[in-house]
Amino acid sequence: MKNAPVDDMIIHPVRGRNEKTIPPAGIIFVNPQEARTALDHLLKKGGGRRFLFHSGLVVSPRNDFFVAGPAVGSPMAVMTLEKLIVLGATTVIMSGWCGSLDENLRVGDTLLGGVAHSGEGTSRYYSTEKISQPSQDILQHLQCAMGEIPSYPIWSTDAPYRESRKMLDALAQTHNIGGVDMEYSALCTVAAFRGIDFAAMFLVSDELWSREWKAGFTGKAFKQKSNAQVNMLINHVQRALAEEEK
Repeated sequence: MKNAPVDDMIIHPVRGRNEKTIPPAGIIFVNPQEARTALDHLLKKGGGRRFLFHSGLVVSPRNDFFVAGPAVGSPMAVMTLEKLIVLGATTVIMSGWCGSLDENLRVGDTLLGGVAHSGEGTSRYYSTEKISQPSQDILQHLQCAMGEIPSYPIWSTDAPYRESRKMLDALAQTHNIGGVDMEYSALCTVAAFRGIDFAAMFLVSDELWSREWKAGFTGKAFKQKSNAQVNMLINHVQRALAEEEK
């Protein structure tokens, strides 16, 4: 990946004088609904709340992992990730929702992010490339630990209300795009730029491949699946850390 020069950058992310470091591993829940669920879950277990400007941050009771969010849209998500990195994060999993461009992906299905295609405006300040990659080690680990969840290329956009049928069809046919979100490609790019491990898990919230848009994120079944996936990810991180200690 070709990176933009940093020598003349005016502002750099820094850890404030009174800010504590955080554990190296954690999860960013970009969606407000899932972020609230995750933060509350860890707080009820005895976790400690930390300040994170417009987002939330809770460190586990054992101080071995963190959850953060929400962080909707690539600029906010990148600001959140940059801050987490200077606080000590080196391995981050993103949890988000995506619209499906593949008829095999229906509302409530789970997928992992593959190649990230940038349609947002943040990545270009970190790299001249239009695509980026998640950490293959984390991706394979998630696939093995959670039942062979499929991975698909993801396209990220800043303008969800400007997705034309022609454009989405072209993305699916040319790049085999499986899902559309607002944060993934920017986070992939920044993770590569900063040299940390990063991967993402998605829940299909709506279907964009049929003639009529099918929104499923308000349904009861979807909300139940969303809550279950939040708990699944948190439990996965806890188990993985416990295994490393053995």
